[in-house]
Amino acid sequence: MATLYQGNVPTIVQTTDASGPVIRTIQLSDLQDALRRGWEDFKAVPSHAIILCVIYPVLGLVLARMVMGYSVLPLLFPLAAGFALIGPFAALGLYELSSRRERYEEASAWNAMEVLRSPSFGAMLGLGALLLALFVTWVATAQAIYVAAFGYEGVTGISDFTTRVLTTQQGWWLIVVGCGAGFLFALAALCISAVSFPLMLDRHAGAFEAMSTSLRVIARNPVPMAAWGVIVAVLLALGTIPAFLGLAVVIPLLGHATWHLYRKAIVSEPGAHPAPPPPHRPRKPAADFPANLFPWRNKSDA
Repeated sequence: MATLYQGNVPTIVQTTDASGPVIRTIQLSDLQDALRRGWEDFKAVPSHAIILCVIYPVLGLVLARMVMGYSVLPLLFPLAAGFALIGPFAALGLYELSSRRERYEEASAWNAMEVLRSPSFGAMLGLGALLLALFVTWVATAQAIYVAAFGYEGVTGISDFTTRVLTTQQGWWLIVVGCGAGFLFALAALCISAVSFPLMLDRHAGAFEAMSTSLRVIARNPVPMAAWGVIVAVLLALGTIPAFLGLAVVIPLLGHATWHLYRKAIVSEPGAHPAPPPPHRPRKPAADFPANLFPWRNKSDA
């Protein structure tokens, strides 16, 4: 059942000014609560969330097959890590589901498609294209780092690749430099998209305003948001096991949790709180017809 957030109906009204939405200070405990609420959303609509995200495990399997087929194993890890860069855009439908549940509205796979009608959907596509460009650049950078370490000679198999990376100085250099570069790409993606897509969906903000607000959230809450980035990275890494199938659960969980994190980090607009649930109406017996439907019944009774 959807629940209200503390502060979503403020006792002291805080209005937004030209600088953008009001940012709230969050704690590490808020991350845990966002994940809990995200899990509740996932349990409420599990089949729909999995349908929305089934393309990502399939894509992962296809990418893994390409890697194995063409003996370019060095790209397997960068491709898997790249899910963290495009994940915020991939979860658009999940934000819509969490938003609808928060308003006590119907939440289904078809309802998730309502995000396509959002006035800010064009801005979402623009920011999504930016994240995709970041993903492609990351993969190209990872390939360049590997070539700098080992040249263009391909690997003969998993054991050969593992031996190169773990038992040679070039391999250790590859790990350090590759992880450092990956961290910078992930940090850039987190800074510009931490709450950007939920903000665009909720308030129809433009891409620039959404990105600037996301940067302000990071600046206001550096430690919790850094912890959030670590949580996302760890869960996505676990989601690649086995054969990327775990992403069918991890991506919906993170998508729903991101919506709730947005609710905790951004002060809601006055009056923009979820509507109360509709009143319960007892069902009438099938034989209890309205009196005006059979007027002769009243005459006979008289």
